[in-house]
Amino acid sequence: MKVVKFGGTSLASGEQIEKVFNIVIADPARKVVVVSAPGKRFKEDTKVTDLLILCAEQYLQHGEGKEAFQAVIARYKEIAEYLGLSHDIIDRISMDLLEILHGDRSNVAKFMDAVKASGEDNNAKLVAAYFNKQGVEAYYVNPKEAGLIVSDEPGNAQVLPESYDNLRALRERSGILIFPGFFGYSKEGDIVTFSRGGSDITGSILANGVQADVYENFTDVDAVYCVNPNFVPNPKEIKELTYQEMRELSYAGFAVFHDEALIPAFRASIPVNIRNTNNPEAPGTRIVSERQHTNGPIIGIASDSGFCNIHVSKYLMNREVGFGRKLLHILEDYGLSYEHTPSGIDNISVILRQNQLTTEMEEQIIQRIQEELAVDSVVFEHDLAVIMIAGQGMQAKIGTTSRASTALAKAKVNIEMINQGSSEVSMMFGVKGADEQAAVRALYEEFFNKN
Repeated sequence: MKVVKFGGTSLASGEQIEKVFNIVIADPARKVVVVSAPGKRFKEDTKVTDLLILCAEQYLQHGEGKEAFQAVIARYKEIAEYLGLSHDIIDRISMDLLEILHGDRSNVAKFMDAVKASGEDNNAKLVAAYFNKQGVEAYYVNPKEAGLIVSDEPGNAQVLPESYDNLRALRERSGILIFPGFFGYSKEGDIVTFSRGGSDITGSILANGVQADVYENFTDVDAVYCVNPNFVPNPKEIKELTYQEMRELSYAGFAVFHDEALIPAFRASIPVNIRNTNNPEAPGTRIVSERQHTNGPIIGIASDSGFCNIHVSKYLMNREVGFGRKLLHILEDYGLSYEHTPSGIDNISVILRQNQLTTEMEEQIIQRIQEELAVDSVVFEHDLAVIMIAGQGMQAKIGTTSRASTALAKAKVNIEMINQGSSEVSMMFGVKGADEQAAVRALYEEFFNKN
């Protein structure tokens, strides 16, 4: 049995949904199909989810939003007309969305979640209708009916353990099951969404729940590339990588997967196969628990910008019991999460995403660190980028750090910091944000073109 998920670009138009249909029926093992909301048809287009957010905002502000509502319905109508579906499906989608829009708006977060989730929910109804029109036994499955129960955290739902037992019953159902991604239901019966991009999470949860043999994730690229194609033209494809490698790269900016999406599949040791809807013959990239490390020490390079560094210095810091705890406690008081804490005997750096901070917060944090920890200096450094190189082959290969730092030096990129995880699967370099692309290109040249 396979669980197969299709992203927004794979479902953006009637023509794309025809491709989805042909892919699904080509393999009888593809029993559970997870769908996103319709995405962009072309570069300047607007995703249905973004139209829904605008629609919800208009209803919250003015009690109505006719223009935004009609824009949403027009997208579904265009798809339905191309596929030759009766107007009944559009009537159903219109009524379902209006019911949500005219429902309880007292809790803004829950209202927004319900409106956003309708993008996937209504698309699943439309896709199921098309499969039926083509003479294929297919059913729309509502997540509440299936038992996908999540925590009551609007926009950041976490799957609850009992969901997996509930979802296992889907194995016994006949036909192809069309399941909307991106959301589940709280124990109180409210719609709650995962974080943005959460349809990948739904697919992973379902793969675990039905004990699938493979989780296929169809998108608009032939494979995962070892580096951002916007930085390096025609980069090499990755044929196979491990969950841990993918997790490290996703955290640092790989856009293929939401960085939490694979956890349910990983826990059940289910292989993930990333495929291209527009080129389904391509084998894609497999994500597995273990692989043969035949590609060299590095499997991929990822980068992300928008970080800042709090650099704290104090003589004999290493002898002061509880110093790190006290420092992090100050940040905790401001609700700040940190990413890395590279340190020396007399200094420590705390790396954070700088969009969490305001100028006022920075000034208060500096003052508290100076007064409460009696430090020699504390400095904020802004606009940093982190470059992550990952590969389980690093564990057995001597000289990887030397090769990376030499490549960056030749590219005249100054390393602000280095941090290597204890697993030795990844290594992080901090550089000035302006040097991000030059650093990525230099590392790619060293580890991929030289090999």
